[in-house]
Amino acid sequence: MITVSSGNALLEESGDALVVPVFSDLAWGPGASDIAEQLGDWLEDELAAQKFSGKAGKAATVPGIGTSFGRIVFVGLGDEVDAESLRQAAGLAAGITSRSARVATSLHAVDIDGAASAVTLGFLLGAYSFTDRKSEPEAPLTEELVLVGGADSAEMSRGKILAGAVAFARTMVNEPANHKKPSVLADHFAAVTEPFGVQVTVFDEAAIAQERFGGLAAVAQGATNPPRMVVMKYSPAGAKRTVAFVGKGIVFDSGGLSIKPAAGMETMKTDMSGAAAVAGAVSAIAQLGLAVNVIGITPITENMTGGAAQRPGDVFTARNGATVEVLNTDAEGRLVLADGLALAVESSPDVVIDVATLTGACMVALGKDIAGVWASDEEVAATVTAAANAAGEKFWHMPLEADYRSLLDSDIADIKNTAGRWGGAITAALFLQHFVGDQPWAHLDIAGPARAEKAKHYVKKGGTGFGVRTMVAIAEAYTER
Repeated sequence: MITVSSGNALLEESGDALVVPVFSDLAWGPGASDIAEQLGDWLEDELAAQKFSGKAGKAATVPGIGTSFGRIVFVGLGDEVDAESLRQAAGLAAGITSRSARVATSLHAVDIDGAASAVTLGFLLGAYSFTDRKSEPEAPLTEELVLVGGADSAEMSRGKILAGAVAFARTMVNEPANHKKPSVLADHFAAVTEPFGVQVTVFDEAAIAQERFGGLAAVAQGATNPPRMVVMKYSPAGAKRTVAFVGKGIVFDSGGLSIKPAAGMETMKTDMSGAAAVAGAVSAIAQLGLAVNVIGITPITENMTGGAAQRPGDVFTARNGATVEVLNTDAEGRLVLADGLALAVESSPDVVIDVATLTGACMVALGKDIAGVWASDEEVAATVTAAANAAGEKFWHMPLEADYRSLLDSDIADIKNTAGRWGGAITAALFLQHFVGDQPWAHLDIAGPARAEKAKHYVKKGGTGFGVRTMVAIAEAYTER
């Protein structure tokens, strides 16, 4: 665990590495001119040899000759700086300094609001690694991050809390499916939330049947490991608003009898990214002490091909009484979310937000770095996108085209779970809307950014924990109303 502390003035500090900011055209950021003076005249030629000019996303490392640091890392910030560019710069620095035990930085001294929080969060996320399943994991060397010249303790604490929540979600996503069967995942969700005053209820397979969670039960039919429904409630004194988050928790998705090709299953241990993000967000909200009631709902199961698996053409009854014809068992996420959404609206919250790795169609539309937002109205959409912008996560508001709703009409049930090839992300959202009625609601399809194929700045290969920061920011927005 990396500790984060407020340090002395730069020239009074020491360490294995020092990270300082540089703007475009080698314009020194806070602390950089002091250290450049100590290094001497050779620095200019060295930076030129490394073709470093202060461009955002670039860095140069030099030995700390004449300073009290082992080496100096100059990190480019470009022309304009905001909280997200600081997070990315800090994440880049964490990767570069990963072999240094004590890292000092002046990045947080850049004059923008929330700089210390952004640097703390970015650095800790950039230092994340998942080695739990290695027989001989390499121990991380970085032990301490020092914010030289001092930093606001509340900002540092916020950065650490958010980083911990995102790291939790990443680790849950990165875990192999055989190490996180539904009951185990439910235990992890309770462990990360209950210590901070969150009330957790876990419904086992018998309770799932009793509570009429028909979609969750139907998807779970083919699995050996029984499903779980986890409900997490944070109810601080004096809170007047309530936000409900519903996260898709498909621990492994084979596609069911509508089976995926082998290559399509390779990343399907990550199909519970939405549920992991919800648990992480609830934990962070409780630790931050936000004055808003929060309900986190995570239906958890495997989608397998056992002899009892649901078949194309089967019909089940969801918690709200709606009957659903299942034409494609690989469109299972919306089936478990249907029960979670129906449960959420029973509490009449101010808004319901579902988050899910739901459709490949969303990735076709927006690529792998941008999530889609569908919302019941413009106000909810604006709240979500503003929260995402503040959190540094990319979302795009997508159309909830009412004319497409008829594509989900079933000949034998109230609704069917697929509507053909075209507009698949939109019709998936329309299916979910059937289970929220007139409730203010937004659907976040995070199929692309929930996992990364390669590392960059603070994003690591594998599970990203995407959505945690946006949900925390949404909760913050509802504390202000």
